[in-house]
Amino acid sequence: MPQSVEPVSPFNIDRYLGTWYEIARLDHSFERGLSDVSAVYSRNDDGSITVINRGYHTENQQWQQAEGRAVLVDEPDEAHLKVSFFGPFYSSYVVFYLEPDYSVALVSGYNTDYLWLLAREPIMDKAKIARYVAIAEQAGFATNRLLYPAQSQHP
Repeated sequence: MPQSVEPVSPFNIDRYLGTWYEIARLDHSFERGLSDVSAVYSRNDDGSITVINRGYHTENQQWQQAEGRAVLVDEPDEAHLKVSFFGPFYSSYVVFYLEPDYSVALVSGYNTDYLWLLAREPIMDKAKIARYVAIAEQAGFATNRLLYPAQSQHP
Protein backbone atom coordinates (compact mmCIF):
# COMPACT_ATOMS: atom_id res chain seq x y z
CA MET A 1 0.00 0.00 0.00
CA PRO A 2 1.16 3.59 -0.41
CA GLN A 3 3.27 4.86 2.48
CA SER A 4 0.95 7.86 2.74
CA VAL A 5 -2.11 5.84 3.75
CA GLU A 6 -3.03 3.68 6.70
CA PRO A 7 -5.89 1.18 6.75
CA VAL A 8 -8.87 2.15 8.87
CA SER A 9 -8.84 0.35 12.20
CA PRO A 10 -11.03 -0.72 13.88
CA PHE A 11 -12.87 -1.97 10.81
CA ASN A 12 -15.96 -4.16 10.62
CA ILE A 13 -16.11 -6.00 7.29
CA ASP A 14 -19.75 -6.94 7.85
CA ARG A 15 -20.73 -3.25 8.04
CA TYR A 16 -18.76 -2.61 4.84
CA LEU A 17 -20.74 -5.22 2.87
CA GLY A 18 -23.50 -4.12 0.52
CA THR A 19 -23.63 -1.65 -2.33
CA TRP A 20 -21.21 1.23 -2.89
CA TYR A 21 -21.40 3.81 -5.69
CA GLU A 22 -18.37 5.36 -7.31
CA ILE A 23 -18.40 9.13 -6.86
CA ALA A 24 -14.85 9.74 -8.14
CA ARG A 25 -11.82 7.76 -9.31
CA LEU A 26 -8.40 8.11 -10.81
CA ASP A 27 -8.45 6.86 -14.39
CA HIS A 28 -7.29 3.33 -15.16
CA SER A 29 -7.81 0.98 -18.07
CA PHE A 30 -10.26 -1.46 -16.50
CA GLU A 31 -12.87 1.25 -15.82
CA ARG A 32 -12.18 3.53 -18.78
CA GLY A 33 -15.37 4.78 -20.41
CA LEU A 34 -17.63 3.56 -17.59
CA SER A 35 -20.30 5.59 -15.84
CA ASP A 36 -22.81 4.50 -13.22
CA VAL A 37 -20.18 2.38 -11.51
CA SER A 38 -21.14 0.43 -8.42
CA ALA A 39 -19.64 -2.36 -6.37
CA VAL A 40 -21.54 -4.92 -4.33
CA TYR A 41 -19.70 -6.78 -1.56
CA SER A 42 -21.09 -9.97 -0.01
CA ARG A 43 -19.61 -12.56 2.33
CA ASN A 44 -18.94 -16.13 1.20
CA ASP A 45 -19.21 -19.22 3.41
CA ASP A 46 -15.40 -19.43 3.59
CA GLY A 47 -15.13 -15.88 4.98
CA SER A 48 -13.93 -14.33 1.72
CA ILE A 49 -15.86 -11.54 0.04
CA THR A 50 -17.44 -11.62 -3.42
CA VAL A 51 -17.02 -8.30 -5.22
CA ILE A 52 -19.26 -7.50 -8.17
CA ASN A 53 -18.22 -4.34 -10.01
CA ARG A 54 -20.68 -3.01 -12.55
CA GLY A 55 -20.65 -0.01 -14.86
CA TYR A 56 -22.31 1.34 -17.98
CA HIS A 57 -20.00 1.64 -20.98
CA THR A 58 -21.15 4.82 -22.67
CA GLU A 59 -19.53 4.09 -26.04
CA ASN A 60 -20.89 0.52 -26.34
CA GLN A 61 -24.15 1.47 -24.59
CA GLN A 62 -24.14 -1.66 -22.50
CA TRP A 63 -23.55 -2.74 -18.93
CA GLN A 64 -20.25 -4.42 -18.04
CA GLN A 65 -19.71 -6.52 -14.95
CA ALA A 66 -16.69 -8.12 -13.32
CA GLU A 67 -16.75 -10.53 -10.39
CA GLY A 68 -13.86 -10.79 -7.99
CA ARG A 69 -12.87 -12.20 -4.64
CA ALA A 70 -11.45 -10.29 -1.68
CA VAL A 71 -9.83 -11.40 1.55
CA LEU A 72 -8.51 -9.49 4.54
CA VAL A 73 -4.72 -9.24 4.47
CA ASP A 74 -3.66 -9.11 8.11
CA GLU A 75 -5.93 -8.35 11.01
CA PRO A 76 -9.70 -8.95 10.81
CA ASP A 77 -10.35 -5.45 12.17
CA GLU A 78 -8.04 -3.66 9.71
CA ALA A 79 -9.37 -2.31 6.38
CA HIS A 80 -6.62 -3.81 4.22
CA LEU A 81 -7.85 -6.36 1.71
CA LYS A 82 -6.49 -7.97 -1.39
CA VAL A 83 -8.82 -8.37 -4.36
CA SER A 84 -8.56 -10.62 -7.38
CA PHE A 85 -10.54 -10.36 -10.60
CA PHE A 86 -8.03 -12.45 -12.57
CA GLY A 87 -7.39 -15.82 -10.96
CA PRO A 88 -4.41 -15.97 -8.61
CA PHE A 89 -3.39 -12.33 -9.17
CA TYR A 90 -4.33 -10.07 -6.25
CA SER A 91 -4.14 -6.33 -5.85
CA SER A 92 -4.18 -4.25 -2.71
CA TYR A 93 -7.45 -2.60 -1.59
CA VAL A 94 -6.98 -0.21 1.33
CA VAL A 95 -9.83 1.70 2.95
CA PHE A 96 -7.88 4.62 4.39
CA TYR A 97 -10.83 6.85 5.28
CA LEU A 98 -14.26 5.71 6.38
CA GLU A 99 -17.15 7.65 7.87
CA PRO A 100 -18.16 6.20 11.26
CA ASP A 101 -21.57 5.24 9.84
CA TYR A 102 -19.93 3.47 6.86
CA SER A 103 -21.59 5.87 4.39
CA VAL A 104 -18.45 7.12 2.58
CA ALA A 105 -15.06 5.52 1.97
CA LEU A 106 -11.77 6.52 0.37
CA VAL A 107 -10.00 3.51 -1.10
CA SER A 108 -6.45 3.16 -2.41
CA GLY A 109 -4.80 0.51 -4.48
CA TYR A 110 -1.19 -0.60 -4.02
CA ASN A 111 0.08 2.87 -4.96
CA THR A 112 -1.26 6.41 -5.33
CA ASP A 113 -2.24 5.79 -8.97
CA TYR A 114 -5.40 4.10 -7.69
CA LEU A 115 -8.04 6.01 -5.75
CA TRP A 116 -11.79 5.68 -5.38
CA LEU A 117 -14.31 7.83 -3.52
CA LEU A 118 -17.23 5.53 -2.74
CA ALA A 119 -20.59 6.25 -1.12
CA ARG A 120 -23.73 4.35 -0.20
CA GLU A 121 -25.81 6.79 -2.26
CA PRO A 122 -25.15 7.40 -5.98
CA ILE A 123 -25.19 11.20 -5.69
CA MET A 124 -23.16 13.41 -3.35
CA ASP A 125 -23.23 17.19 -3.07
CA LYS A 126 -20.18 19.16 -4.20
CA ALA A 127 -19.26 20.43 -0.73
CA LYS A 128 -19.00 16.89 0.62
CA ILE A 129 -17.04 15.75 -2.43
CA ALA A 130 -14.59 18.63 -1.90
CA ARG A 131 -14.08 17.56 1.73
CA TYR A 132 -13.17 13.99 0.75
CA VAL A 133 -11.02 15.13 -2.16
CA ALA A 134 -9.04 17.28 0.29
CA ILE A 135 -8.45 14.23 2.50
CA ALA A 136 -7.20 12.28 -0.51
CA GLU A 137 -4.96 15.14 -1.60
CA GLN A 138 -3.40 15.28 1.87
CA ALA A 139 -2.69 11.56 1.51
CA GLY A 140 -0.65 12.20 -1.63
CA PHE A 141 -3.11 11.48 -4.45
CA ALA A 142 -3.21 13.57 -7.65
CA THR A 143 -6.77 14.73 -7.07
CA ASN A 144 -6.58 17.16 -9.99
CA ARG A 145 -6.79 14.05 -12.22
CA LEU A 146 -9.96 12.66 -10.62
CA LEU A 147 -12.83 11.60 -12.85
CA TYR A 148 -16.40 12.05 -11.67
CA PRO A 149 -18.47 9.42 -13.49
CA ALA A 150 -22.16 10.10 -14.02
CA GLN A 151 -24.63 8.17 -11.90
CA SER A 152 -27.70 8.46 -14.10
CA GLN A 153 -28.62 4.90 -15.12
CA HIS A 154 -29.79 3.75 -11.72
CA PRO A 155 -33.50 2.93 -11.47
